[in-house]
Amino acid sequence: MAKILSIVAPEMFQEIEYRDSKMALEQKGHEVFMASSASNPTDKQGQAYQADVLLSEVRQEDYDAIMFIGGPGSQFYYDDPTCHKLARDFFKADKPVAAICAAPVILGQAGLLKGVKSTCWSGESRALLKVGAVYTGKHVEKDGQIITGDGPGSAYDFGIAIAEAFS
Repeated sequence: MAKILSIVAPEMFQEIEYRDSKMALEQKGHEVFMASSASNPTDKQGQAYQADVLLSEVRQEDYDAIMFIGGPGSQFYYDDPTCHKLARDFFKADKPVAAICAAPVILGQAGLLKGVKSTCWSGESRALLKVGAVYTGKHVEKDGQIITGDGPGSAYDFGIAIAEAFS
């Protein structure tokens, strides 16, 4: 099955979005690998995790899809050139590119959401509109190979939407 790269911020990422999207993908037979700019990223509760791979070591050809996890820490990657390049590389390779909560702003800043139906945490909707996205406000939105989700309550369905991209 597919190998999915789940990118989390070095700190303050939304653990529910990581956990529930990972659970949904694994239940459908896919593998999920955590990547971060830190070896031991921490979630909003201060819980430390062990990243499977550092962002600086990620190669697009090793994975079948990429997803960016939200939470307050995702702002760390809004203007990150490595994250932008990864998102664009996966997109150019015609692989699913996904983001949830505040993280769709990363995709927008990477230039991938112009004219694309997308959603995010409502507090960041203006940032999506500013980059030319078509903000829908839905819980989960799929437009071509771009999949976005609005937050923790939609994380499982967000994971299912990514899994369905391989059906």
